[in-house]
Amino acid sequence: MKDSRVHPTHLQQDMRVMLQRTLQRRQALSWLLAGGSAALLIGCGGGSDDMGTPNDPGSGTGGACIANASETNGPYPSDGSNTVNGSVSNVLQESGVVRSDIRPSFGGSTGIADGVPLTLTLKILNSNNSCAALSGYAVYAWHCTRDGMYSLYSGAVRDENYLRGVQVSDANGEVAFTTVFPGCYAGRYPHIHFEVYPSLSMATLYTNRILTSQLAFERDLCSAIYQNASGYSASLNNLAGVTIASDGVFGDNSAAEMAQMTAAVTGSVSAGYSGSIVVGVPA
Repeated sequence: MKDSRVHPTHLQQDMRVMLQRTLQRRQALSWLLAGGSAALLIGCGGGSDDMGTPNDPGSGTGGACIANASETNGPYPSDGSNTVNGSVSNVLQESGVVRSDIRPSFGGSTGIADGVPLTLTLKILNSNNSCAALSGYAVYAWHCTRDGMYSLYSGAVRDENYLRGVQVSDANGEVAFTTVFPGCYAGRYPHIHFEVYPSLSMATLYTNRILTSQLAFERDLCSAIYQNASGYSASLNNLAGVTIASDGVFGDNSAAEMAQMTAAVTGSVSAGYSGSIVVGVPA
């Protein structure tokens, strides 16, 4: 359901919102300094700086997280829902797909995806039960290369299966993937796909998924990486032609939904980046 709340316009209300956001950012920073994962979600520049109040579930219990918006799995999922050259494509049934570092291909493929390193943590919480951590859930994540191509589908990388992998959530509901920052291809805002399954044994076919969605990144972050990192020049040009509002997937989301679906990312092109996002699942 779309967020229909009216943003406050009175000065006193504005000040309360600003104070709340400041406290949230300070709390997130304290978690990071303590070695934890910040659960604060920040806005994504798609033509407006106001992306709604961030979803702050705190420690994962007793918070106010909401269920993530469902999004299409797109044309390149390899989850058994479509075919390539007449054959069903399903990487979920291949040995080796359960891994944290998804940059290399596995099995009979040997390629390694190039790009700026990104460590991405997803925290899976029960939006129907006070944001309780969901352990033992499986998350399948996949995305395009820095050139905007998808392994197993795009011609030049059809024989590769990198930038795809499955992880199982720990006691805190967290899964972590080591990957590269995705590129931007024509018509789509930079994103990463993911599906959530109730268990690893169920994560073998798309019909068992309980959530299909996508996460986004701040526009300024994308611009900085595409401008300064090797191999992303085409992504920089494609980014100039798309915004959140014009994106065919994210364009119909409310500001609050986009704030929820945007990963909080820190780092640099030279050292790589770390990001985190909270995923609310109505379990």
